[in-house]
This record gives sequence, structure tokens and C-alpha cells, in this order.
Amino acid sequence: MSGQLVAAAVVLVCVAWLAACAEAGLASTTSYRAEEAVRSGRRGGAKLAAVAADPTRYLNLALLLRVAAEMAAGALVTYGFVHTVEETWQALAAAIGTMVLVSYVAVGVSPRTIGRQHPLNTATAAAYVLLPLARVLGPLPQLLILLGNALTPGRGFRKGPFATEAELRAMVDLAGREALIEDEERRMVHSVFELGDTLVREVMVPRTELISIERFKTIRQALTLALRSGFSRIPVTGENEDDVVGIVYLKDLARKVHINRGNETEKVSTAMRPAAFVPDTKNAGDLLREMQKARNHVAVVIDEYGGTAGIVTIEDILEEIVGEITDEYDRELPPVEDLGAGRHRVTARLDLGDLGELYGLDLEDEDVETVGGLLAKLLGRVPIAGAKAVVDVSGARADRTADPSLRGLRLTAESPAGRRNRIVTVLVEPVRATAPETEGAPAAESGS
Repeated sequence: MSGQLVAAAVVLVCVAWLAACAEAGLASTTSYRAEEAVRSGRRGGAKLAAVAADPTRYLNLALLLRVAAEMAAGALVTYGFVHTVEETWQALAAAIGTMVLVSYVAVGVSPRTIGRQHPLNTATAAAYVLLPLARVLGPLPQLLILLGNALTPGRGFRKGPFATEAELRAMVDLAGREALIEDEERRMVHSVFELGDTLVREVMVPRTELISIERFKTIRQALTLALRSGFSRIPVTGENEDDVVGIVYLKDLARKVHINRGNETEKVSTAMRPAAFVPDTKNAGDLLREMQKARNHVAVVIDEYGGTAGIVTIEDILEEIVGEITDEYDRELPPVEDLGAGRHRVTARLDLGDLGELYGLDLEDEDVETVGGLLAKLLGRVPIAGAKAVVDVSGARADRTADPSLRGLRLTAESPAGRRNRIVTVLVEPVRATAPETEGAPAAESGS
């Protein structure tokens, strides 16, 4: 093989190496990073920004340059071996082996590693070559791509460095493993993608957990309910719970009372605002953008039958991205706290079986499983702070540890906590045979 032939093949491999570097560098450089380079006065920043503004065109051009140089080098190496080695099959085998090794190391691995490690430097250097080359070749690269798309079924050539969402997710995971981004940031990026596939009914507060007020109630009653429940926005209902006619805001109630104490006796309907209604099948990401545009923080969710399924707030949607939003009232609580004299403070999520074990009773219920659910069932509505009910246990199965004088358990909802102001603890007190309470019936809840 002549020296000139070897030199030409080496030059072509070097061109393919540079083109592969350019591909990797451009694929790792975003328009934002290019604009940053311009603002920082980086040399070649303007050229880099021009290339980053149309990445598809210049990535395709770098691909064309690499393939042309690699194929030309392969042809020269094959020609050299055919004229050097007597046996044709030996010459072809030697040419194939040589080009596979050179292509894998010099064009496949090495330049892509350098391009990903130094994307800005590589992309800036490539911009100096690709910009004039694009003017010289004109529409030729695009015509070749169109020809390839015409011969190949599918969606055609990719428009950028990522062909699918899965590729971008994989790149985010890779960045997390290499400590380029924090693990929390990685999860947040994945949550943004998942938000696009999330329906409103998956993030809403269901109707069973809603605190509402009838439209004929007074402003004073609404203000009391808001202060007791901890909610600043309360749905106003008409004929029934499905008939939401508006939303009343704590600020509006307080403003009315502050201006004139006589407003306390007015109906809450005079202070409510119109409610926004959305179907439960609406995309959560689309709803977030609409709520931002309308400067609306709450919407009523309607099911397929036209009934009220729940409400959704901006915070509910944001929690899908950033995780649970807690406040200064949130704290870790033990499931059971012994207060003495048979009294216990338990979490609302405590299983009824665990509550029964405290008093040696079998408290199974077909409809509910938790203490909070039992209290809501007895009240017939969502409990708020101070709500009370008495559970009749006179007919419940008991073991030897049970108090024979025990006739009931008084459940008292304590102060709400968290952003949604849910009841998190319930005070449980024994009701004995000598107690004056009427057993088996929930106690009346004042101010609701």
C-alpha cells in the first residue's frame, strides 16, 4: 500500500473523527447554553448561537460529513489491500478488519467521549466549520435526508438530539447517576413528564373530604366554619352537595365583617365568587396553565354524570411536581398516645382493629377501616375541629381485658393540620355506665 494512499486514509479518518466530535458536542449543547456563551463574551459564541438555533440542520450536516469521510477511508483502505495482497478474500478480510477497528475506536468511541465531556468547546469549534460548509452545500444534506425518509417507513429523521421521551428520561437518569444533577431534581423532571399524562381526578380532593356550606347560611356561620376548619376557600352549595353555586373566600368574609359588623347576618351567597368548573378527565398540566392565566387558584371538578367529584387547587397540581407541600403545623405524630384514665390520642388513620385492642374490644365495621372514617360515618359529614360522636360498644365482642362498665367511646376531632387542613388526631375517651351521655348516637356538632 503506497504512502500517499495511507496518508489520504488517515486524513479521512481524522475528518470523520472531527465530525463525530461535532455530533456529540452539538447534541449536548442547548440554545440556552449557547445564549449564555454569547452573554459571557465567549469567543465564537455568536457562531455557536447560530448553530444552536437550528440544531437539526447542522447535526445532519455533521452526520453527512462523518459518513462520507468514513466511507471514503474504507474505500481507500480496501483499494490498497487489494493491490497489495495477492488473494482477494485475504485483502477484503484485512480491509474489513482494519476499518472495523479504526471506525470503532477512532470514530465511534473516542470522539463521542470528548464531545460529551467538552460540549461547549467542541460545538464552538464545529460551528466555525459547519456554518461555511452549510452555505457551500446548500440544500444537499436536507435532500439526502428527504430521500432516506421516502425509502424508510416511520416518522423519518429525528428533529433533534432526542427522538423519544424515553431517550430524554434516560438522559436525565444518566445525569443523576453521574451527579450532574441532584436526585431531587431528577425526580422533579420525571414528575413534569408524568404531569402531562395525569388527569384532574387523580390529584383532586374528593367530595367525601370537602367542607362546604349552604348558600342560605349567614356570613357569620361561614366565617366560623372557615376558622374552625382552617380552609380559606369553601364551596357554597345550593339544593344539594352536587349543586355548587360558588366559592366563598375567607378574605372576603373578613373584609365584609371588618367594614360593617351588621354584614354578619347577610347570607353567604352575597359574599361568594363564581366557581370555575372542569371535567375530571381534563389534563392536569393544561389546567395548571389555565389557572395561572385566569389567576384562579381553585376549580370544582365535575364527573361524567354532572355531579361534583371534588375540587382541585393549584397546590394540588404543584404537589405532583415538587412533592407533598407541608407547613409549620405538620409534625410527626405517634399512632397512639396514652393520656391516662383510659383516654388516648390517636391518629385519624389508625386502624379500627388497633383502636379496639386498646380497650379489649372488637370494633370491626363493614363500611370504614379507620378512626377518622368511623367519626365521619357517625357524623354523616366530614369532621372538623371539635366535632364529637359516641360509638356504642355495649354489643361489641370483648375479651378479658375489657372494662365491664364501658358502654361507649367518645371520639373528638382535634385541630386540623397540613395544607389541606385535614383532621390528623382524634381524642378517644371511655363512656362508662355512670356517664350521662346518650349512648349509641353521635353528639351534636355546634357551628357546622
